Amino acid sequence: MDSLMHTMPNLFDQLGLPSDEASISQFIATHSPLPHGLPLADAAFWTDSQKAFLRDEILNDADWAEVIDMLNAALHI
Repeated sequence: MDSLMHTMPNLFDQLGLPSDEASISQFIATHSPLPHGLPLADAAFWTDSQKAFLRDEILNDADWAEVIDMLNAALHI
C-alpha cells in the first residue's frame, strides 16, 4: 500500500489549479459555501475532467480521498 500523503497544494496541482497558499485560500473564499447536500464533484465550477477525478477518487476511497474530503469540508462551511 502506498503511504504517500497528499496535501492541499498537491490536490490543486492535480486539478490544474494554482496551488500556492494564497490561491487556495482565494479559491475557497470564492466558491464557498457550497449548498448543503451538493456533492463536491457536482459543483458548477469544475471542468468535466476535474469532476471525474474527484468522483473516482472518492468512490474508490483512493489515495486522494482524504485531502478531497478536506477540500469538501472547507467549501461547505
